[in-house]
Formats: sequence, C-alpha cells, structure tokens
Amino acid sequence: MALTPSSPDSFTSVPATVFDLTALLGTDTGECVITGEAPTTSSPHRIAEASAAGIGALGVQLAALAGGPRVTVDLATALDQLRAAFLTTLNGRHVHTVVEDPSALGNNDFYRTSDGRGIFLITTYPHQRDAVCVVLNCPPVKSKIAAAAAEWGAVDLEDAVCAAGGVAAAVRTADEWAEHPVGRESATHPVIRLERIGDAPPRPLPHTSMWPPLHGIRVVDLTHVIAGPVSTKLLATFGADVCHVSRPDLPDPLAMVALTGGGKRNAYCDVRQPDQAAALHTLIDAGDVFVNSYLGLENRGLAADDLALEHPGTVVVDYHCWGSASAWRDRGGFDQLACSATGFALEEGGGVPALPPTQLLNDYLAAYLGAAGAVAALRRRATEGGTWRVRVELARVCIWVRSLGIVDARPGRPIGPPVASAEGCDGPLGRLVEPSVPMVFEGLSTPAHRAPTLLGTAPLRW
Repeated sequence: MALTPSSPDSFTSVPATVFDLTALLGTDTGECVITGEAPTTSSPHRIAEASAAGIGALGVQLAALAGGPRVTVDLATALDQLRAAFLTTLNGRHVHTVVEDPSALGNNDFYRTSDGRGIFLITTYPHQRDAVCVVLNCPPVKSKIAAAAAEWGAVDLEDAVCAAGGVAAAVRTADEWAEHPVGRESATHPVIRLERIGDAPPRPLPHTSMWPPLHGIRVVDLTHVIAGPVSTKLLATFGADVCHVSRPDLPDPLAMVALTGGGKRNAYCDVRQPDQAAALHTLIDAGDVFVNSYLGLENRGLAADDLALEHPGTVVVDYHCWGSASAWRDRGGFDQLACSATGFALEEGGGVPALPPTQLLNDYLAAYLGAAGAVAALRRRATEGGTWRVRVELARVCIWVRSLGIVDARPGRPIGPPVASAEGCDGPLGRLVEPSVPMVFEGLSTPAHRAPTLLGTAPLRW
C-alpha cells in the first residue's frame, strides 16, 4: 500500500490515496473523483491533498451504504475544511473570537527555551493553565510565560508540565521523532486501524434504503475539543442519533460547542458517580458506536476491551494524540502538540517552528479518518458480526501527511480566501454559518450540518 512514500515522486493521486485508506479498513472502495487544483500556500506539505483524501475516504464509505454512487471532492474546498474553525461565524462573529477567556487560547504558542530549541505550551483549560503556571512560577501572561520558559530546557519543561497534569510538546526534528520511543511505536502501524476485538452476531444496518444512510444508528460521544467531536458531528449530519456526554465541571468552551455540536443532543454524566456510570453503560448497551477522546477510561471500565465484553457488537472509536500503547499513553495532546513533536512544525516554518497556514491540521484529518473507520466498522459488523475498534492518533496523522511528499512551498505566501460554500442554521446558540459538507454524491443531495445544542440540555438516555 502506498501509505509511506518518502519523496514527492512517491505521491500518485488523491483517489489512489483514498483507495489505500479504504484498503486499510478492509472494505471495497467506490469511485472518488477529485476536482480542481491544490491551492498554493506557504506549506511544504500536501495538506489539501491529505484533506481531500480523508474526506473522500469517508465519502466512499457513506456512498457504499447507498449503492455506491460516485463521490466528488474539490481540492480547494478540502483545504477550507482544515480551517473551518476560522471560517465559521456565530451571530455574525468569527466563532474563534467568541471565547470566555481570550488569554486561554492566546497563550497557546511556541516558546523559546534555554537550549535554543522551543516548546508548544497549551493553556486552553484551567487545569492546563495552572500546570504551566505552577511549573514556571509565573502568572498566565504571555510575556511572563515566555521569560520563564527561556530558563528551561525544552524536554525538561515538557516533562515537568506533563508531570504536573498539563500538556506540552518540545519542538523536535523529524529525525528526532523517528528515533523517539513514541515515534518508533507509531511507525509500526498505519494512520487508521480497524480491528475486530470480540465476537457478536451480525447486526444489519437499520435503514439501508434511507438517505442520509445512518438513520437508526446510535452514537455515544464521549469526546471534547475538535477531532472526536467533529467525527461525531459528521455522523450526525449523515443521519446518526448522537448523544454527546460531558462532565458538568469540565465543559468545552462555547466556541467548541458551536463548532462541533451540530445535530447532537448533549447530556451531563460524571462517571465517578456509580449511578451515572451505570446510566452511561445503559446508553452504550442500546447504542451502536462509542467514540472516546479522553484518557483513563480503562480505570472506569470503559476501555475498548471492557466494552467488547460488556457490550458486544459495539463499534469503539478511540482518539489519542500519541497512542494508547505508547510510552506517552497517559499524556494528553492537541493538534499543535503533534505538529511540534513530530518535526512537522519545523518543516512548516523552514527551520523555525510554525503551524500550517490553516492553523489546524490533524484534528480535522483525524475526524474524517475516524468517521470513515466508524462507518466501515458498521458495514463489516452488518455482514461479519463482531465488536470493532477504530484507532486514530494525531501524531501519526502528521507523519501520514508528510508521507505524501513535499511540494514547492512559497514562504510567506498567504492562504487564499475560502472557496467553500457556506450554510447557515439557527438554534439555541443563534445563527451559525459554516463551510458546507465538502463532498458531492452523484444523484443524491448532500445533507447540511444541523444546529448545535447547549451542554447538559438532554437527559442521559435515548
């Protein structure tokens, strides 16, 4: 399979990459047509092609449920999906500016360290902010963080922040990551994994004659931030009944709810409370798919192997930044941290760490890959039976994008204006306008994203 080319000549085409991704899922592929040209940006990576391949991989899985109509994806529209967070508006305001604490996101950045390297620090959530500030013994002010970080070595600061319960990643080169134990472990498996982890009788899809094709599929969504929630938003857009579950004392910011909550019901659940944990298990037992992006669920009886025993036939989708079997299994991670650790950021900045011109990358790519894996698992469960697990890791996504080859970048070239059509919907948060679903199905209408709802406004039941 052409999943690890190491030079520009190794990349053949987006449809071929879609075929490779589909082969990893053990399912047949339909026809995926790519239109347009990849926009030229400052990135040396094939970010538009990677996005189009992830979108196409999900498209052919969905199309297979409707007899296999041709799926079309436009390269410029695919690029816009990577920056959907910056193209979405809520009541006329760019949604990324609708924040409870502007400094929380504003302090997320690369910081220079004493050894001439750098580190990306995350302060989005209070406990992450506190970990950074306790370790650096400074207030949550960007200039103070920068001054304090400059007194540390990058790896030492990374270890200290993570040990304090925060998240951070030192800036590494691609070669350093390839030799790192986590990087070596990641290289042993493909960008998306689908495996049968238990036995169960076949469970036919409930409404194969309907479009969108996921009507009757129930999804328990225990995720936060972007990758996991966007994957379940995509499943909801294509008809699934999605119940998003969150702890009332660990809410996502409103901007994240607006970006990722489309078409879902939102219920509160604290799995530390026995009665609520039992209610969640009841929800999972009557559902089809369980999607998780949190750490430590093995301590709550919610790991994939636990679910295979207690709820056979469940499709489990696990998101992790570094890999649940790696030395960093207990470390959290975000899009920017994966770019920082894997060498991707240094390549983006030509030797100076920088994020891609879309600002986000592997969160959205992982969302499409995980959703494709979920649909593929549902298809296989319908004919083969079984309990299935899908695994996607953010750091591995970075390596996969690099494997598509390097292109001639134009340093400093601004990313062009969005080309994706926009769609709007009204809901409890107001008027939300966001890029349209980026795939066209021959002879079928492409569904629109639905309005998000507020956290905790639905009961913990179907």
